[in-house]
Amino acid sequence: MTPEISVIVPLRNESGNVGPLATQIFAALERTGRTFELILVDDESQDDTWAKVKQLCLADARVKGIRHLRNGGQSAALCTGFRASRGPIIATLDGDLQNDPADIPQLVDTLERTGATAVAGYRATRRDTSWKRLQSRIANGVRNRLNGEVIRDTGCSLKAFRTEAVRALPLFTGMHRFLPTLIKMEGGTVTEVPVGHRPRKHGVTKYGMWNRVWRSLQDAFAVRWMQRRALRYRIREEV
Repeated sequence: MTPEISVIVPLRNESGNVGPLATQIFAALERTGRTFELILVDDESQDDTWAKVKQLCLADARVKGIRHLRNGGQSAALCTGFRASRGPIIATLDGDLQNDPADIPQLVDTLERTGATAVAGYRATRRDTSWKRLQSRIANGVRNRLNGEVIRDTGCSLKAFRTEAVRALPLFTGMHRFLPTLIKMEGGTVTEVPVGHRPRKHGVTKYGMWNRVWRSLQDAFAVRWMQRRALRYRIREEV
């Protein structure tokens, strides 16, 4: 049976989170009565994350595990998930349990109700250190300023998409920070909704000042170039 929703979670060294995260995703979506699949993409973890992913796959046929040969980054993990997805709707979230899976139904319902191409969550209340919040605020401002955007929280991974739309996007390292902008560049529409945020309990963050600000600046210039050079045309008639 083709699932209604494909949930994609990139993982890297999230041994303490992967089991509880899967349990929470199951609970959130089973309450809706929708069919779904869970795609866990292990981006070459150095702990026993992959072993736990395989256990989940053996225990529940709705779980699919994919392991990268080498560390490719979050964008690569999402692209792997996009290609493996079977549902017409994709939901994404981080593997660190800071995103709340209970928000996934709200994102999907908003996507269907509004007819949008994507729904981006924004963390109404951040459960991070003041230093981390400052880095994110700077990076978010840089991306929005350079790309002419008004996205509240470009760093929030909790999003929902129409599958055919994300598969048509240009792929590059750092792409995951610009998915709403890329959707708009292809003629799609994006809606935003507030979502919860929780403190990290297990593992450590994979991002620092270099990832959030300096790489974001480089990638924002690349996206700005693509916005200016994007092909924009419509077919009038075909016989």
